[in-house]
Amino acid sequence: MTKADIVSEISKSTGIDKSTVLASVESFMDIVKDSLAQGENVYLRGFGSFVIKKRAQKTARNISKNTTIIIPEHNIPSFKPAKTFLNEVK
Repeated sequence: MTKADIVSEISKSTGIDKSTVLASVESFMDIVKDSLAQGENVYLRGFGSFVIKKRAQKTARNISKNTTIIIPEHNIPSFKPAKTFLNEVK
């Protein structure tokens, strides 16, 4: 399902025009991205949580040049579904 499919489904079920729904969906995604960029987690009760996970510094190998490189510590966005969400999908 794409973003356009989501917008059309919401538009059908609520009766709101697609341009307004698209603006709302875009705004939601921007707020989630901005919150995660600032290090704040986003919790949606009954749906799940968008959280930041920290990856530790590690050593990797470049096989073609036979050298080692150090990958610095960095943050990764992650989604953790709620228990009710998981039970409905199962």
